[in-house]
Amino acid sequence: MTQDLHSGPNGVPADVSVETEAGSPASRSVSWLRRHRGGAALGAVFAVALTVVISSQLAPKGDSVPLSVHNSGPDGARAVSEILGRHGVAVDGVDSFGAAMQALDGRPGSTLLLYDRNGLLDESQLAGIKKAAGRLVVVTPRLNTLTALGSGISQAGVVPDTSPTLEPDCGLPDAEAAGTVSGESGFLYEGGTVCYRPAGTAGGLLAFTDDGALTVLGSTAVLTNGGLADHGHAALALRMLGSSRDLVWYLPGLGDVNAADSTRTLDDLAPEWVHFLGPWLALVAALAIVWRGRRLGPLVFEPLPVVVKAVETAEGRARLYHDSHAVDRARDNLRAGTLVRLAKELRLGVDATADDVTEAAARHLARPVTEIRELVREYPRNEARLVRWSQELEKLENEVRTR
Repeated sequence: MTQDLHSGPNGVPADVSVETEAGSPASRSVSWLRRHRGGAALGAVFAVALTVVISSQLAPKGDSVPLSVHNSGPDGARAVSEILGRHGVAVDGVDSFGAAMQALDGRPGSTLLLYDRNGLLDESQLAGIKKAAGRLVVVTPRLNTLTALGSGISQAGVVPDTSPTLEPDCGLPDAEAAGTVSGESGFLYEGGTVCYRPAGTAGGLLAFTDDGALTVLGSTAVLTNGGLADHGHAALALRMLGSSRDLVWYLPGLGDVNAADSTRTLDDLAPEWVHFLGPWLALVAALAIVWRGRRLGPLVFEPLPVVVKAVETAEGRARLYHDSHAVDRARDNLRAGTLVRLAKELRLGVDATADDVTEAAARHLARPVTEIRELVREYPRNEARLVRWSQELEKLENEVRTR
């Protein structure tokens, strides 16, 4: 009897069967997903979008250094690096002197491209690079870089604006095969064999030594992503840099600055005559102070109150206006004083306007109103005219007073 009341169809207790089917974790999860399937779908979409954004931000990016093989911008050189790599040239981009020397170690005949736009390397570092590299390509070098390399190639100015494009005009096979290149913002070099010479100049955009160990390129447009497809830039870059299987692309950084060169002070850099110039300037300044300095006399005690005459006040104010060139302020004061005195003389009262005063003065003198109004409203532009104008106002007052 008890088993029939408390057992299920298969002999399992009814309360246990209900807990197994409706109270298990799997069934509760399915039930919850059914009730909140809209929110769950929205959360899944948000999670996927967040994952994409985070992965894109954490993905390795290139840099923005000009002529860097990792820079995909217009002034970068990633395109020429990728093309050289597809043609079997191993391009190794480095940004320190130690990494450059390590990349050249054990690779005889390697080509090294040097773009030291700030002239950071010293003579010893340049000598080490020249000795370690089988072939050296220097892009727009400075005067101290060329002097340290001692190749006989020197600077020869800039490409004239009248030569936007340049022809090879030399016997170098690479230049003849490349053809025309751009001369905009380029530098010229002379010494050794010179190519791409503007008309009437001895220097060229491309110069190389007779043994071919050093090549000097006076334009970055030949190698940049933005200019590689122009003219014969791609052909010249690939032929110039693809002659060996290993290419070290070296862009020096601030870490390559020799610490021994940074200890020089301003006294070391200044010429010897500066040591005498400093005391001499101090002496001249002291003499100028004594000569032009204001000499104040002793204090004068004066009993108070002090009575200052009106004429002295007016003269002092006039001198202040004169020293500050305040023509407009002086004109306004003169005009206001004239109108007040004329109104009092013509008995117009304190409420009379400037037009009332000028009309009354014109009637009193039997003169045209426009003539009096133009005189009163005139704006003197300089001090000389201000003096004459004040005299004309004074004459007008005298005429009104005596008539």
